[in-house]
Amino acid sequence: MSLTITKDHVSGILTKDAAPAAVCRGGDTVIFETRDCYDDAVVSEERPLGDKENAIENPATGSLYVEGAEPGDVLKVEILKIRLREWGVMRSSTVCGVFREDFTERTARIFPIRNSSDAGGDAAGQYIQFDDKLTISLVPMIGVVGTAPAGDGITTDTPASHGGNMDCHKIGEGSVLYLPVNVAGGLLSMGDLHALMGDGEVLICGLEIGGEVTVRVSVVKGRQAGILPTPFLSCGGRVMTIQSAKTLDEAGDMAAKAMKEFVKAAAGKDNFEAGMLMSLLSDMVVCQVVDPLKTVRVEFPLNVLETYGYRLP
Repeated sequence: MSLTITKDHVSGILTKDAAPAAVCRGGDTVIFETRDCYDDAVVSEERPLGDKENAIENPATGSLYVEGAEPGDVLKVEILKIRLREWGVMRSSTVCGVFREDFTERTARIFPIRNSSDAGGDAAGQYIQFDDKLTISLVPMIGVVGTAPAGDGITTDTPASHGGNMDCHKIGEGSVLYLPVNVAGGLLSMGDLHALMGDGEVLICGLEIGGEVTVRVSVVKGRQAGILPTPFLSCGGRVMTIQSAKTLDEAGDMAAKAMKEFVKAAAGKDNFEAGMLMSLLSDMVVCQVVDPLKTVRVEFPLNVLETYGYRLP
């Protein structure tokens, strides 16, 4: 079955208390239509604060109830396709981001999305003209994707153990994201697409854009679910733990420790052996430094785990 959740169904909070927008079965394909992080309000460079009253910050489309998903399970989200609208926007900030002290007022820049003549509208052939000298190819990604937490709701500007605003640019086409099921149905939501974003997201934003995300959703149960240190990502032959905390030091420690425990369980290693493999082969990368919590990922080559017989669910 394939269904669509339109961008009429958005929220600024991921919560168990809101009725789901749609229901699917494990293995179904679902399209999420998304607004940009400014709630589609910034449409002119002359009005960088936008024209919409009560705009939602980082609106996420959803939620999706997955039949059979129960607390303790893991939701497997295969990202099949990301289609972008025809323009993206970037904005400076006076209060957030590494360069906030450079600005006394907010400014905006709108970039039309252009297609190579042979691209056929696919992201692989899309680019922006940054100025009269530079063109930049696009690599679309999902900034906000998460399930509902078991306790109080968490606003969509904040990453945590449920996922949320992780701003990990590896969460794009062809990747597989594993998220915790904290409540019945999981209640999956997503939004905050970027046509392009560098690790760190240092200004305050990526190339913010609306679009459509096509995913296949299934449920992982039992021991296989228990071994996955969610949020967990598989992309380009590497697996990644993604963790968020008040400081980068804390987030980095959390991501490394989560990966070490996964390597131990997946490869049957002890602390010393897993630690050696991590120091030899893993990479620690900053995802973003601009959200209420900072996010770090630790990457590890999947083929090493497959050498010891492990297979991702």
